[in-house]
Amino acid sequence: MRVVAIALLLAAGSTAASAQKLPPFDGSARPSVATITRSNTTPLVFGMDVDEARRALGTPFTYVRGRPGGEVFLTFRDVGGSGLFPHHDRLYLQFRKGRLTGWKGDWGENWMWQ
Repeated sequence: MRVVAIALLLAAGSTAASAQKLPPFDGSARPSVATITRSNTTPLVFGMDVDEARRALGTPFTYVRGRPGGEVFLTFRDVGGSGLFPHHDRLYLQFRKGRLTGWKGDWGENWMWQ
């Protein structure tokens, strides 16, 4: 009985010693940028020019349509796959006045389930 009581006291003491302190209520303790989980993994930013977007994605662009400075480009991103079939997603990028104003992913039709 005495051994069980000592073991419980030691276990309770070790969990209390390893508990973290609560952050202050004034909001001064903020998480570092490296620990924040981001939902958007695309390295694109509105306002990039064509060369910056090409370097950020690391893929070549194909001209689709538009006048100089207001083009739409297409690029194929290799996002892996199941191992049996490679998976290449299409990404359309809209530029206006030479700056990135939007992008849209196109996954196309799934030909395997037709």
